[in-house]
Amino acid sequence: MFFISTNTAVILIFGTLGMFIMAGAIVFFLYLNHKNTVNYKNQLQEFERNQQKMLLGASLELQEEERQRIAADLHDDAGPLLATARLYLNENLVNMDKTTQLQSILNAKQIVDDAILLIRNISHSLMPPTLKNFGLESATSDYFQKINNSAVIKATSTFHDYTHKTIDPSKELLIYRIIHELVYNILKHSNASFIHLTQNTSNGNFYIRLHHDGLGITQERFDKLSLNSKGLGLKNIKSRVDLLNGKIYFEQDKTSNYYKTTIELRNLK
Repeated sequence: MFFISTNTAVILIFGTLGMFIMAGAIVFFLYLNHKNTVNYKNQLQEFERNQQKMLLGASLELQEEERQRIAADLHDDAGPLLATARLYLNENLVNMDKTTQLQSILNAKQIVDDAILLIRNISHSLMPPTLKNFGLESATSDYFQKINNSAVIKATSTFHDYTHKTIDPSKELLIYRIIHELVYNILKHSNASFIHLTQNTSNGNFYIRLHHDGLGITQERFDKLSLNSKGLGLKNIKSRVDLLNGKIYFEQDKTSNYYKTTIELRNLK
């Protein structure tokens, strides 16, 4: 008969217990790791949901601002014009002499023409015809030409890798709005003598870069101002870039001679 010594039996017992304890520790570690992984995934999903809510909120906010601007333009400008035209076409017009009638009608016609032009301009500001028909490059060139006509600042643009109708129209409009807002800020605050815009693609990404030689901001300043309610224009820029799932960078050239803004966008089709 095979006998096991007391020392050997003790070693076997403790060894077996040790193995059970080690196995339990491994199972417990795997459980904690799985739990942490699940918690991380849940947190990531919650973060993504919050991001979507923020983007939706930003989109709705931009739409509401646009509606309010249109309502203000119609109320403050188109409304008074049409009301004035109505004064010329009042019920007493039939009792006036022919000369006065004709003059009143001509005055009313001129005012109605002005109202039509105003409403057309409001419509074009929502979707510029050049952007709709010919794309971002033509719309930007047309916008910069209007700036050049002022003879105050020189604005130029160069597109390297752009073809009309390769970008989703709604995204193209957002890009145009971002460019418009950035240029407006440069015109308003920088006292620059030139603005130059370049476009190119790299590794499937779409880039817009704006250079100017006036006063500008860096990324740190932009991040602070875009969170401030007073920096509404910069907040709108950030919201539109976020809606495009893009990134925007503000920097000063190492020579300190100009400032550069870079917009990086993906999946524009």
